[in-house]
Amino acid sequence: MPSPRSAVGWLLIKEWRELMASRAWWILLALIGPLVGLSFVGAVRTYAEISAGAGAGCGIVCDPLIGIWGPTFGAYELAAVFFLPFVAIRVVSGDRQSGALKLELQRPLAMAARVGAKVAVVLGGWLVTYGAGLVAVALWRSYGGSVSGPELLVIAVGHTLNGALTIALAVAIASMTEHPATAAIVTLAVTIGTWIVDFEAAVHGGVWEQVAAYTPAAMVAQFQHALLQVNVTAIAIALAAGSMAVAGVWLQMGAPVARRLMQSAGVLAATAALVAAAALLPGYWDASETRRNSLPEPAREVLEHLPAPLTIEVHLAAQDARRLELERVALAKLRRALPSVKIVYTSRTSTGLYEQADPGYGEIWYSLGGKRAMSRIITEEGVLETIFDLAGVSPAEESEGAFAGHPLVSEPRGAAPLFYGAWPVAVGGAFWFVTRRLV
Repeated sequence: MPSPRSAVGWLLIKEWRELMASRAWWILLALIGPLVGLSFVGAVRTYAEISAGAGAGCGIVCDPLIGIWGPTFGAYELAAVFFLPFVAIRVVSGDRQSGALKLELQRPLAMAARVGAKVAVVLGGWLVTYGAGLVAVALWRSYGGSVSGPELLVIAVGHTLNGALTIALAVAIASMTEHPATAAIVTLAVTIGTWIVDFEAAVHGGVWEQVAAYTPAAMVAQFQHALLQVNVTAIAIALAAGSMAVAGVWLQMGAPVARRLMQSAGVLAATAALVAAAALLPGYWDASETRRNSLPEPAREVLEHLPAPLTIEVHLAAQDARRLELERVALAKLRRALPSVKIVYTSRTSTGLYEQADPGYGEIWYSLGGKRAMSRIITEEGVLETIFDLAGVSPAEESEGAFAGHPLVSEPRGAAPLFYGAWPVAVGGAFWFVTRRLV
């Protein structure tokens, strides 16, 4: 009799059973509780100190997005770097070493479905670890803290994309290597490589700075500020899809190595083209309560109707603190509100240490419709004021009031017993129960 389940259904069940039998995943699940708990407990205590000092009306200083959820869910970024790749590698390398992969390849099934099933199951296991984050949200709510659904949704999307990218990359590397230890070393080398890109961007700027904007660390940082950008999301999806395609190429065990190398090169070229196209996609969603990632609505309306293209020349070195502040506070928001703006950085050195006495260093020149204006102000208000004076326009007053903040003075009651005691015990009990049923 034909099986009532499809081949894909059987494959998903098989991959899920192997994940449940994987000690690597259970260790990840056990460790994520104390890791999230440590971050959450520290964040709550720091938030209480700030709230006590600032009092009512503390404004953006008392923002749970930065004070609580940033540190708490930052634990998932660490887990994605140091723990999650081993779980994904185990899925491929375990099948290769046990011979299950050869049996699996005998079934008539598209390679995309095979790789997709492995990635989907490990990603499902990654989503299970979000239970620790949900515990933190419930505890914060029980203390009387404010919870914003849109903010948490964007943070969850960011860590899910980061997890999917990590899993796809680890699966691709495991497919290309014979031993899991080799795959782990190569995966870690790729991770360190992205950190080097971030370092080079901070030191030299230029092209490095543009590339670093799409590294996993930069991507997660944006999502943890409740900012969802279409181009960043599309790039993450394209990179994950490209990694899965490479994995599919190298899982063709009977194919000659030369042919697999050529196919991999083609996949990488197509992925690079997709990434380049995705980088040009406009659009973003600022889900933060404070609207910290966006310019005021009246200012955005005026910028959308500027009579000519805007060019900004910044005479500051890559490591100058003023440039970093200008980029973070004003220019990043300006790029999102006005994608056509052209921003040019110029300097003789990367540090600016020996340029302080140069004439013109520190100047910011604005060009619009044949007019030019110079300013040294790096604040958001100063940048907007210079642009509006140059354009001869004045934005309307913002109708919404300033963010009042959510001050809360509270101890992390019950957090330590839950995260450090109950969570590991519960995971240990679940491991014993599940593995007994799988035997």
